[in-house]
Amino acid sequence: MWKHFAANALTLLIVGLIVLAGLAAMAQRSFVAEGPLEQAICLRIDRGANLRAVTRSLEEQGAVSSGMLFRVGAQYDGRDSQLRFGSYLLPAEASMTQILDIITQGGASTCGTEVLLRVGVTRAEYLVRELDPATNRFSEVLELPLETEEFPEEYQALSVLPDTRFRIAIAEGATSWQVMNALENAEFLSGEIAEIPAEGTLSPDSYEVRRGADREELIGDMQARQLAILTSAWETRAEDLPLATPEEALILASIVEKETGVAEERRLVASVFINRLNTPMRLQTDPTVIYGITRGRTVLGRGLRRSELNAETPYNTYRIDGLPPTPIANPGRASIEAVLNPEESDYLFFVADGTGGHAFAETLAEHNANVALWRRIEAERNQ
Repeated sequence: MWKHFAANALTLLIVGLIVLAGLAAMAQRSFVAEGPLEQAICLRIDRGANLRAVTRSLEEQGAVSSGMLFRVGAQYDGRDSQLRFGSYLLPAEASMTQILDIITQGGASTCGTEVLLRVGVTRAEYLVRELDPATNRFSEVLELPLETEEFPEEYQALSVLPDTRFRIAIAEGATSWQVMNALENAEFLSGEIAEIPAEGTLSPDSYEVRRGADREELIGDMQARQLAILTSAWETRAEDLPLATPEEALILASIVEKETGVAEERRLVASVFINRLNTPMRLQTDPTVIYGITRGRTVLGRGLRRSELNAETPYNTYRIDGLPPTPIANPGRASIEAVLNPEESDYLFFVADGTGGHAFAETLAEHNANVALWRRIEAERNQ
């Protein structure tokens, strides 16, 4: 009898273990399988929130099929206490394990509110944006000029949320004074900038910062990025360029940056200036003359006068040989790489073609014909 009882008990135990193993396998498959989300969502985790509260939010938004399984999986994995507050983009069909990775790995928020300070070549402004999880695109909530002193209540409320992101975007071709001025006016930064950074040494890029970030440290980051880009491009430069140092390459890159906004043209525009330096011919480029007048602190806002084109200044490339003494703006990576690996061409001239790009020419006669065509286009537009 006892043997019969023991045999039955052993059988039940084995069956129970098999059932448990099967359930564990099913749970594991469910944990890594595609989730029920039909479209991306933005999950907000408040500071101090526990796993149970986060799980409840996931269930309410339809991100997990089983809240209990999600909690058990997080506990089994040892990450139930590693939640990071913020707002996180959960993609459509995200599995439980993917969601757990996203909300425990930390770092900056990936959705929700973003305060963007956009520094362009003509102005700087604040943009408050919200990321739409369904389209993964930002929609603008507020737009404010850099000079804003009294911020509206909506800005104040959004900018102090613990998961609001702060970003600074520097446009290619912005000057060092423009960047410094924007950073000094940025209400979410702290500290002082000792002096205007050397022209050309700041990398036009996007910089994510935290409220209270130090301005001088941010400048240092921008300079480090630009130096790394310049050093890398210099090491892989083409042979026989008329550029003796990386600093000369930076000067020419800044001129290319100001001459064309068409990405596909950069290497061709660079070739024109390289050919002129090799000929040798004067560079004869308006942006250098303009920089000699404004020093990058204002937008000229008018055409150059004949007296300005004839003036003897270090930046007037109609009057000096070779390069000006410094860069005239902060060039981006593409312009730096363009001057160090320019297109092979025999072009010595270019002029606007009316489409946003330029018409290139090898001879003065060809160039004069292109200039005449451009003037006709201008005249028709002004009628």
